[in-house]
Amino acid sequence: MLPLQAVRSRLVSASHRQLYNLNKNRTFSTTSSNMVKVLAVLYKGGQAAKEEARLLGTIENSLGISEWLKKEGHEFIVTDDKEGPDSQFQNHIADAEILVTTPFHPGYLTADLIGKAKNLKLCVTAGVGSDHIDLDAANKKNITVAEVSGSNVVSVAEHVVMSILLLVRNFVPAHEQIVADDWNVAQIARNAFDLEGKTVGTVGCGRIGYRVLERLRGFNCKELLWFDYTDLPEDKKTPDFKRVDKLEDMLAKCDVVTINCPLHEKTRGLFNDEIISKMKKGAWLVNTARGAICDRNAVKKALESGQLNGYAGDVQPAPKDHPWRHAFNTLGGGNGMVPHYSGTTLDAQARYANGAKDIIQRYLAGKEQDPANLIVIDGDYASKAYGQREKKPTGQKPAGP
Repeated sequence: MLPLQAVRSRLVSASHRQLYNLNKNRTFSTTSSNMVKVLAVLYKGGQAAKEEARLLGTIENSLGISEWLKKEGHEFIVTDDKEGPDSQFQNHIADAEILVTTPFHPGYLTADLIGKAKNLKLCVTAGVGSDHIDLDAANKKNITVAEVSGSNVVSVAEHVVMSILLLVRNFVPAHEQIVADDWNVAQIARNAFDLEGKTVGTVGCGRIGYRVLERLRGFNCKELLWFDYTDLPEDKKTPDFKRVDKLEDMLAKCDVVTINCPLHEKTRGLFNDEIISKMKKGAWLVNTARGAICDRNAVKKALESGQLNGYAGDVQPAPKDHPWRHAFNTLGGGNGMVPHYSGTTLDAQARYANGAKDIIQRYLAGKEQDPANLIVIDGDYASKAYGQREKKPTGQKPAGP
């Protein structure tokens, strides 16, 4: 494994090479030599966005960069219309030079669309998680993909802990009793437990997974376990957190499993019927990573059979007929699904809006990017957060904070 300094040097060198290539081959979307077309796919905030200006991830407030870009003479297109060949997203991607998206209303940049995007040079994820972009296709066209590293890690880690507690303490059915003008302590208490003395494991021990374990220290859990293909840095290793070499071994021991790994080819559909069958019977599963890491039908069946006692999901938008919306355990509880908001608190929105602006500013000024934000650059992966690959840089996202 390369020393950290060598990794950083390689990334900075790659960034310099990519800047040279971008400036050498740059084509503009208009006849003005200084004008760049920027396309942003954001979600519609409606009345809430009008009343709360800090909802920066919305089309109404546009990451707070609309006036700046226009003042600088650039074209800025903002839309929430992203589905189908006639959508604003697909119409404008053809000549956009910069694409800005979020994980909360992702515009899926497929290989086909990348092939049609003749001017595209930079994709910016305002947040964390760039699996809505075909990264291999981006590499083939030397498109840089960057995200605002670390912008939501605290927000998501806090949400994970909250989700664990609401499942273990059987909170949602208890609250629903109250709003239904009911009061039946026994019906709730029969499936309510303490977190103390339980074993909790995280699949993925990167910046979020590690922070989850840190926050669980005070609950006096029996064991705090983690599984990842990368090791923790030496200064972050602690006997409080135990690494497990095989995923199945960790699942068999855990009362609670939390998924904190990116979606890529090796994690897609990871929690299927077979893997869930390896879990401790009656365990709780929390997924604040990506929905596609879990097989939707496998989770529903596991809840109905009692293999899982609860599932809490905070992932991408789900259609109205998605089975997780109405998936319950054998007692009619165990559903902690919410809209994908854990990483888009107002605090997180300020961080990822500022970070997205910084990435765009650096690009427009011809300055190198912060290596910590790079996912792919110069036709290669700059991060190993999206899986292990041969002959790739070690990456900027090691396990731990």
